[in-house]
This record gives sequence, structure tokens and C-alpha cells, in this order.
Amino acid sequence: MAKSVDDLCREQAISFDELCRRSELDSSRVQAIYLGRWTPSPAERQAIATALGVDAGQIAWGHKTPIQHIYGHGPT
Repeated sequence: MAKSVDDLCREQAISFDELCRRSELDSSRVQAIYLGRWTPSPAERQAIATALGVDAGQIAWGHKTPIQHIYGHGPT
């Protein structure tokens, strides 16, 4: 089952700063990915997966907050 970036970091005891360093991505982009607020590009996915030592397919990349709630609309 795919796991989120933050779950994988916790399991592997990788700090946010270490993830940024290993991935070589901008910290603001890593933060958005880490918090589930940004769906990364294929290159960003590969950089994060490599930093975590897993295949990109093992990571759940989706948004954590349903988008309809951001715009004030609940489920219909």
C-alpha cells in the first residue's frame, strides 16, 4: 500500500531538512509535497522517491485535503 511522504519520513527518521537536502528541491516545494498540498511533477516525484530510497509508485502523491473544502463546498 502506498504511503505518504510524511509517513515515510517518520518511518525512516528523516527530518524535513534532510529530505530537502537529499531531494535537491526547493524547501517550499518539498513542504507543499510533504503536507499533501501539491501534486508533484514526475521529476519531483522521482527526486523525493530517490531521497527516501523507495520507488515513486510506493508513495501516495494525492492531496490530503479534499479540494472542494478549500473552496467552501462540502460533499454533495
